[in-house]
Amino acid sequence: MRLIYVSLLSLLCTSAPVGAETALERAQEILSTTPLVDGHNDLPWLIHEESGGDVAAFQLKSRNSFDTDIPRMREGMVGAQFWSVWIPGETAAGDTTRIQLAQIETAQSIIDTHPDTFELALTADDIERVFNAGKIASLFGMEGGYALNNSAAAVHDFYELGVRYMTLTHNVSTDWADAALGEQRHGGLTNLGRSIVYEMNRTGMIVDIAHTSPSTMHHTLDVTLAPVIFSHATARALVDHPRNVPDDVLARLHDNGGVVMVTFIPSFLSAEVWEMEDKLWATDAAIGTVREFREIWLAYDAEHGAVRASIDDVIDHIEHIRDVAGIDHIGIGSDFWGMPDMPVGLEDVSGFPRLFAALIRRGWSDEDLRKLAGENMLRAMRDVERVAHQLQRAPETVIPAP
Repeated sequence: MRLIYVSLLSLLCTSAPVGAETALERAQEILSTTPLVDGHNDLPWLIHEESGGDVAAFQLKSRNSFDTDIPRMREGMVGAQFWSVWIPGETAAGDTTRIQLAQIETAQSIIDTHPDTFELALTADDIERVFNAGKIASLFGMEGGYALNNSAAAVHDFYELGVRYMTLTHNVSTDWADAALGEQRHGGLTNLGRSIVYEMNRTGMIVDIAHTSPSTMHHTLDVTLAPVIFSHATARALVDHPRNVPDDVLARLHDNGGVVMVTFIPSFLSAEVWEMEDKLWATDAAIGTVREFREIWLAYDAEHGAVRASIDDVIDHIEHIRDVAGIDHIGIGSDFWGMPDMPVGLEDVSGFPRLFAALIRRGWSDEDLRKLAGENMLRAMRDVERVAHQLQRAPETVIPAP
């Protein structure tokens, strides 16, 4: 069992200024006793691209040239990781199920190949149990509902395979929900989309509305019977990126109980980076793999000196979301995906304690840091589980109208 202790540092006044070393020690103590739940990491797709899905060949036990491996996850004190099992929205309809199952298999293989480090978690209680046993709890999050193939019943099938959240869309709109970066076809959710949200509530799968349009966000909040999450997003009031969350949506999370898991994607955090990357990627629209993106970005950086986001940018978004939605509605969803342009100080998965140390130096209390780290997400998960149990006992429950 993990040794649980309370140090003298945690008894000190958290509002007093603290030095960098003391702040880091306190951050490490908090993360040693409260699981850091990271809502999004795209490692399974990176393994798909780099080694054809062969986890052993990817060699997670040693430091790699990307941003995620076991030594740095341990250094970063990750307590629970949602592995994104993403498939592109452009995938041909006949291939969506096959590719989705392959991604789930890769994520499961991460656990099976390294059982001394990872263990599958299916509930909030599982996360705490695995964390207390000294391992990293591992969960699966489907990014984009494309593999449902327009069937609400398929939600149950993927839940049985271990999927515990589903992002309704990625960057391509589905036949039942509009994506933030996709064609606005429906003005939000269709009737099928509402049925899918209800089936997710009934099954116990968390509804993730990152990547969706504001109208889809609002429609989902209108009809869901359980808390939603944004597995990786930031605040639109600070950076007017279409992937970010507007304040009028943030304000609704108090009533819903949902959580925005703040991402480290630079273009969501910094208007300067967003402007630079918009121009950069627009000139290379045909480039598709992570390695190709890396090469383009590194070449641009070498020639022009790319603009970088920072830990302070991440904190600005965290604090804005806290101020609008409330302290009970924020979390962390890094979205590490193998790129070298992540914020300065958060270049890889080892950086989480540095983020929490920086928050401590801004005056954050231990109680609020524990909520951000994982307590908010654990509470939301338990609420989702509770609603599912209620709906399974009362299947006649009618989905609310938008």
